[in-house]
Amino acid sequence: MAPADDHPSRRPTMREVARAAGVSPMTVSYVYSQPARVSAEAAARVRAAAQELGYPGPHPAARSLRQGRVGSLGVVLGERLGYAFDDPQAARFLAGVADVCAEEGVGLTLLPTTGAPTDVERVARAVVDGFVVWTTSDDDPVLDAVAATGLPAVVHAGPQRRGLPVVGIDDRAAAVAIGRLAFRGARRPVVLGFPLDRARARLSLTGDSVGEVRFPVTRNRWEGLRDAWTQGGRPAAELRLAVCPVNDAAVGEAVAAELLAGADRPDAVVAMSDELALGALRAVADAGLAVPDDVAVTGWDDSDAAAGAGLTTLSQSLRRQGAACAHLALGRAPDGPVPDEWRVVERTTTRRRPAGPGTPS
Repeated sequence: MAPADDHPSRRPTMREVARAAGVSPMTVSYVYSQPARVSAEAAARVRAAAQELGYPGPHPAARSLRQGRVGSLGVVLGERLGYAFDDPQAARFLAGVADVCAEEGVGLTLLPTTGAPTDVERVARAVVDGFVVWTTSDDDPVLDAVAATGLPAVVHAGPQRRGLPVVGIDDRAAAVAIGRLAFRGARRPVVLGFPLDRARARLSLTGDSVGEVRFPVTRNRWEGLRDAWTQGGRPAAELRLAVCPVNDAAVGEAVAAELLAGADRPDAVVAMSDELALGALRAVADAGLAVPDDVAVTGWDDSDAAAGAGLTTLSQSLRRQGAACAHLALGRAPDGPVPDEWRVVERTTTRRRPAGPGTPS
């Protein structure tokens, strides 16, 4: 019986494999890194010796240091980790990032942040070759932490920070376009919006009392929708904003149901996402109201579920944006121009003509 190993957890070395195979340590290295430079016979001896000794190959960290990269792209999510899988739009975006990672042969590291002081340390210590930051707030300290690493980095949909490039569409211009359609024939519209800041409070506001909005996506979409409403000759105070704490259909349904049961029932619900809009459609149906005659509804992103629901929405390619972000974060040129196109997709949940003279169009 062979003697017991005094150090069962010790990792065999490349030099030990070379000695057992009767080759040089450089030959062992070539077997794992440049196999074309080694004869089939020598490679077979090296792999047999490695198997006998339990040698798994060069340590990934050491190999990364030699190559000058670690082989992983970090995606910073200002959300819980499950958001990456639960939210259809986040999933589309991450699919675009993953497409590029697969092409480049690198891994994908998700870095969720929670607003805790440890967020900055987690980002600073991440072993990645570059960062993609999912849209966050103007005051999020992880932006400075990402910039301080000196690694290639890009922010999706903002905010701008220390020269980091931003990939995304012109949310304000797009909101004006969808707003003009959403407000057609409306007199008591409500916007179902994203959080205003990292506190993520649920709020009910009028257009003249919104105050500071620290999430650029929320801010730009709200300002565009307000522009569309006031350009039609109505005061901002007549446009309401119902702030939803999370982007979730169940939340959109609950908030819309509450509004529809109130004394000043909305006749248009303009949602900042398809998820919120789909929830609103369920609330309208449960209230026994007709879409769009009683209540018009619009969404944003043109998700797969939007078409089936006949939802009027704003289409953009989050998958292409994710791919562009990944290319930039890996220090590569994007595959074609950075995608910034969008279009309004009119379906059956909006009114096709104004209800009467003097209404926004």
